Amino acid sequence: MSIPFYEEKNFTKIEEKIGVSFNNKDILVQALVHRSYLNEHRDFPLAHNERLEFLGDAVLELIVTEFLFENYLNPEGELTNWRAALVNGTNCALVSHEIGLDEFLFLSHGESKDANTKARDYILANALEALIGAIYIDQGWDITEQFVIRWVVTKLPEVLEQGLWMDPKSRFQEAAQEIVGVTPTYKVVKEEGPDHAKQFVIAVYLDKEQIATGEGTSKQEAQTSAAEAGLKAKGWKGPKIQILTRKPEDPIG
Repeated sequence: MSIPFYEEKNFTKIEEKIGVSFNNKDILVQALVHRSYLNEHRDFPLAHNERLEFLGDAVLELIVTEFLFENYLNPEGELTNWRAALVNGTNCALVSHEIGLDEFLFLSHGESKDANTKARDYILANALEALIGAIYIDQGWDITEQFVIRWVVTKLPEVLEQGLWMDPKSRFQEAAQEIVGVTPTYKVVKEEGPDHAKQFVIAVYLDKEQIATGEGTSKQEAQTSAAEAGLKAKGWKGPKIQILTRKPEDPIG
């Protein structure tokens, strides 16, 4: 099948980057077709990537789960949090940026203009899952597992060191209580915009000292942003956790 813009976009660059040579090039392209593109290009010969995303999401979670189960003896709750940090949209979008998927996406004209936004990161995270689904269909389990471990699971040391398995507000609170013995408080310092498009600025305090501010379209989002800024301002990482690495002689289960 002749795919429009295939040569122009040079999809072999992706294959070289990830070390996977697709037998069916069409499925690689389909993994990067956003639904919005088909609304403007109804004669495009491939479907959008949502079914591949559905498959890739499940494959990604299973590979990460199996890796954590086989390599760590930590309790189920901790492993669940670690897995969530590895497979969430933020990390998947980060991996997509590292691979360079953004320049290969098929997007509508409107979506193409919204670069460097949360909406674009959401699309990129879904595209990574779709790519994983495409690799699984085209190459099978072993190659897909190698891809996920190389690009996703290798983020685990940073997740553990930075405490990224906890949300920023929880991280900031635990660090504040442990280091300075104070529970953070949050205060709205600015609120503007119409009811349907509010923008909040919230400051986080330790006692009476303002540590940082954050913005968001909701109070919760602004508090999270403030907590992230607070962690950076203080140079605080996540809480320390005991990492129980499995030894070869340890029983499975």
